[in-house]
Amino acid sequence: MAPQAIPVRTVTVAAQTVPNIIELPGRVEPVRVAEVRARVTGIVQERLYEEGTDIRNGQPLFRIDPRELRASLNQTRAALARARATAANARAVVERYRPLIEENAISSQEYDAAIAASREAEANVAQIQAQLEAASLQLGYTTVRAPISGRAGRAQVTEGALVSQPEGTLMTRIEQISSVYVSFAQAASEVIDLRRAIASGEIDLNDGEQIEVRLTFGNGTEYPIRGYIDFLDFSVDEQTGTVELRAEFGNSSRLLLPGEFVRAKIYAGKIPNGITIPQQAVTLTGEGGSVYLIDKEGQALVRPIKLGNMVDGEWIVESGLKPGDTVIVSNLQKIRPGVPVKISNTPTGRRPAPAPSTAASGKGR
Repeated sequence: MAPQAIPVRTVTVAAQTVPNIIELPGRVEPVRVAEVRARVTGIVQERLYEEGTDIRNGQPLFRIDPRELRASLNQTRAALARARATAANARAVVERYRPLIEENAISSQEYDAAIAASREAEANVAQIQAQLEAASLQLGYTTVRAPISGRAGRAQVTEGALVSQPEGTLMTRIEQISSVYVSFAQAASEVIDLRRAIASGEIDLNDGEQIEVRLTFGNGTEYPIRGYIDFLDFSVDEQTGTVELRAEFGNSSRLLLPGEFVRAKIYAGKIPNGITIPQQAVTLTGEGGSVYLIDKEGQALVRPIKLGNMVDGEWIVESGLKPGDTVIVSNLQKIRPGVPVKISNTPTGRRPAPAPSTAASGKGR
């Protein structure tokens, strides 16, 4: 007695447009980083910010003991007053000599010497004025301010520490992470293959088209905001043989942290004649995956396939299936190769896999 056929539901494989997805590991980087360094030499008196908090551009971060520089500024002011007095006296001498030279009461040499002394005194005033401005700037640098807005890191110096202007002592770092970069490195050979596929029409990607990127954390959860490629290097790293890519992501929730490693799916165009099948139809194996088909005798037939990426619950099939194949999607636990089956639904073609939405939240470039 022949075994009873097992009822199954099926789908019929059909060619359709599917996204071309490249998976790469990436590293999160802040969009801007500022190293706050000492611009004067002195002793740190006070830290004026709370570590790990958001700060604004120009906000005071540290105070360096200003007394020595204030004394130097006052000394320069006194020197400027003395130079101005000397210059005024030299101008007065020139004014007294002017009518005398017209009456030949003094020699031309004496008059020329008075003019030269006046000009030298004026130049001395200008020089000391510049010194005064420099001393004022140095005094202003004793209050160390944030050069950009962002998240301030841990203080690298404490009260009482000596900081040095020649050495440029690092005091803290500021990172802007309201939006972040994620950098990737792709093998140069893969970049060449992608360009060749685009040129031949195997992959549809228009010039200037935004390339969407989706991130996955180490625990498998997906980052909710989409990013877009904003930089592609045109040179190959000689040591690694890779090409650098970079995407920008909105990060107002601060879920992405600088230095964090993530996995990225880069949606680099579309494959016009791709194949997708439902996730539940695939049995994962050590070599990839397999599916059950129905042969001409109405029996289950196992077929190994090469899997690509999964998009919205659909496996992209790179090889092993062709349009027209009938794939079983139910009762897989009861089926073995050669077991008779009967179709309990009307086989339908696959719906096109949803394309990535360019209207998804995230910042495009």
